[in-house]
Amino acid sequence: MGTAWGLSFSLGKLAVEHGAKPFGISQFQVMFSGIILLIITLARRKPLRDMHGKLGFIFIVALLGAAIPNVLFYHAAPHVPAGVLSITVALIPLMTYGFSIPLKRERFSVIRVVGLVFGVIAICFIALPENSLPDRAALPWILLACISALCYAIENIILGFKSAITVGPIRLAMGMNLMAAAALLPFAFMTDSIFVPSFPPQTVDFAVLGLGLITVVAYTMFVMSVAMFGSVFASQVGYLVTLAGVFWGILIFDESHSLWIWLSLATMIIGLALVTPRKTAA
Repeated sequence: MGTAWGLSFSLGKLAVEHGAKPFGISQFQVMFSGIILLIITLARRKPLRDMHGKLGFIFIVALLGAAIPNVLFYHAAPHVPAGVLSITVALIPLMTYGFSIPLKRERFSVIRVVGLVFGVIAICFIALPENSLPDRAALPWILLACISALCYAIENIILGFKSAITVGPIRLAMGMNLMAAAALLPFAFMTDSIFVPSFPPQTVDFAVLGLGLITVVAYTMFVMSVAMFGSVFASQVGYLVTLAGVFWGILIFDESHSLWIWLSLATMIIGLALVTPRKTAA
């Protein structure tokens, strides 16, 4: 699961560098994922009418959890190494905890707040040193990727408030992907970026189709992990996503990183370890 999700950063970069446009990639990815999840839902004979009355909530989740962060990410992808992009994604659980404290969704913990501080230090290791990045012009695009992480964190907070939603995670994912596809479609038309796979498939086609499959497969595996082992264990995938993203970038793009980037990765992993909730004794 972590290996697949980590690959998505490199696939997104490949897709953009081979001619696909951010709105087109995002719209096709969520449409493809939504259709597959719809087929799974129908095969499981889960009723769709249960979603009636929750469409407004699902639409908000679709914007924050798919449409907006995907577009921002694909705009940043051609300007930022894939490995660095994967490090910014590690901000999601850190931001989620940070927002949860004033909203009283989580208790204050000195150890977990120290984890937040480590996350800030990790971003500083990327942004402040002159020789941390191959090109300093990439810095604004890294900040854009951080805004993408912010969207996911806000989505997590909203899902926490709506924890009683009864449609189930698969149907929720199906609904949010299909709604995100509908929301992105006019923008894809206006920017002349509708993505249509070619035949025989080219690199860009494999990359975009791969992104859609990763969305479905990794999410389904995550749900299974939560059901079988609990949310605390399943959340550990965050470490693997970040690490896999860095090493997929090295393997596919032959990326080489400065000492500051490796320090940022190590610091972010420490921050994640401190922020990750622990199981309490029964």
